[in-house]
Amino acid sequence: QVQLVESGGGLVQPGRSLKLSCRASGIIFRIYTMGWYRQAPGKQRKQRELVASITSADSTYYSDSVKGRFTISRDNAENTVYLQMNNLKPEDTAVYYCNARRATDDVWGQGTQVTVSS
Repeated sequence: QVQLVESGGGLVQPGRSLKLSCRASGIIFRIYTMGWYRQAPGKQRKQRELVASITSADSTYYSDSVKGRFTISRDNAENTVYLQMNNLKPEDTAVYYCNARRATDDVWGQGTQVTVSS
């Protein structure tokens, strides 16, 4: 059974940090492109924003809104992808979803809530 399980979300003050984790099972993790998406309050699923991604060759992508603040990494031995989020802003508030993609495979986690508020 293919499964992605996110963890690490929570409530944090502006300027602080959080680290999200996503552990995969049921896939050959190392050959998948892994991504973190977020869905802001009031937005629909089709409006999810790709925040960051990392390919099987460790090539990374970041959206302009998080570049320089967020870092994506992966540990193939642990089947886990991480998102280190620094200098968080209120506009980073969203549900963050982990995604695994390869060819026609497209797997999503259940999401973890990140709330940035003073």
